[in-house]
Amino acid sequence: MWMYLGLLAALFLGLHNLCKKHAVQGNEVYPVLFGTVFSGFVFIAAFYVLALIDPEAALNKGFNFQNIPWQTHGFIFIKSAIMASSWVLAYQALKHLPITIVTPIRSAGPFFTFIGAIVIYKESPNMFQWMGFFLIIFSVMLYSRIGKKEGINFKRNKWIFAIIAATFLGASSGLYDKFLIQSLELNPQTLQFWFCLYTLLILSIILGFTWFPYAAKRQAFKFRWSIVGVGVLLQAADYFYFKALQDPEALIMLLSAIKRSQIIIAVVIGGLIFKEKNKRKKLVPLMGIMTGVFLILYS
Repeated sequence: MWMYLGLLAALFLGLHNLCKKHAVQGNEVYPVLFGTVFSGFVFIAAFYVLALIDPEAALNKGFNFQNIPWQTHGFIFIKSAIMASSWVLAYQALKHLPITIVTPIRSAGPFFTFIGAIVIYKESPNMFQWMGFFLIIFSVMLYSRIGKKEGINFKRNKWIFAIIAATFLGASSGLYDKFLIQSLELNPQTLQFWFCLYTLLILSIILGFTWFPYAAKRQAFKFRWSIVGVGVLLQAADYFYFKALQDPEALIMLLSAIKRSQIIIAVVIGGLIFKEKNKRKKLVPLMGIMTGVFLILYS
């Protein structure tokens, strides 16, 4: 069952990436990021308010928000700090790079998760899993060669390093999620609500130094419907992902790889919508990544 929940998370993540690319094009990155997190928070907060007003009705509908100790709040704040850093880097990279380059690099995230799952959680890979992950990494290297034809030098472009760092931080957060869900026994709604709240606080501080004091930047910001779409779609994806992690049999290394199937939407549909270059050539490493995901699922 957890694999099907992972596929649902991948579907919403793919749609989320399309909205995110639309939201950041020619726009100020930090207020867009704040707007997406705020939209997601308002979405989940509506259910939180319902639980406060009528706890029994909320519980009957599956909305259960736990009372958690301050120590657990500290653990959630750490996750917020990790993801806020990852998002700031990823949004900046997405603004300056094609989505058909950014998304495949992000697809290397399962490799970092794979290593962490072996070292931290002692998950045991088999031959097919090894083959799948190395195929994913090799396919990402092929993307770097295609990226050079679009004027993107992978060794000198700072946004490439930004998206790689964002990918590493995102993978670290994925490993941390298993600890929060399984060891601390947090349910998805509780984790989503407090995570969004603390992330908003962190982003508010960043905007206080980088955006609010500058009138020109404030005037350059353009509100778009896709900002709200990003926030809501991410909450939907996170819900199914956290539900999958609640299963004691769920393997974080496989779940992380399953989520990468979102690249079908981002590369194929996104390449058509945003009219990016070399779409056919990018299908070759795309098939390599999908084959790698298939090997992991087959294993």
